[in-house]
Amino acid sequence: MREEDLPDLLPLVRGYLDFYGSAPSDAAVLALSRALLADPEREGVQLIGRDGAGAPAGFATVYWSWSTTRAARVAIMNDLFVAPAARGGGLAEALIAACRARARERGAATLEWQTAPDNVRAQAVYDRVGATRSQWVDYSLPAAPQA
Repeated sequence: MREEDLPDLLPLVRGYLDFYGSAPSDAAVLALSRALLADPEREGVQLIGRDGAGAPAGFATVYWSWSTTRAARVAIMNDLFVAPAARGGGLAEALIAACRARARERGAATLEWQTAPDNVRAQAVYDRVGATRSQWVDYSLPAAPQA
C-alpha cells in the first residue's frame, strides 16, 4: 500500500471498526497507517484488496512480532476486512494468501490471527484456507490504570 491509497483505505477501515463497535478518530486511523508505511520492516504492512474494476474492496494489516514458545518471528494478521458487497468472491482468501506471502518474505514461522467467536462467516473462510483453530483465551489490560 502507498500513501495515495489512504483515501481508499479509510472507508474500509471504518467498516471494519463499525463491525467491531470501535470508533477511533480518522486522524488516529491514518496515523496508524502512516506509521506502517514509514517503517514496514519493523512495524508491519497494510494491504488493500481491489475488485475486478479496481475499486477498493478489502484490506488486511499484518504486524511483526516474536513467539517465545516457537523461538521464532511471527506475523500477526490483526485485521482482515472485505466490504459486504465483495464478500464471497475470494478476496478474503486472496488477502490471507498475500499476508502469508509477506510473512514468509519476512522470515516469520507462522501467520496468526483471531476473530470474534460469533464471526462464523470469517471462521468458514479461515477453515477453508486450511488455518488451524486455536484454543487460547484472550485477555487485555489497559497500559495505564483506569481511574
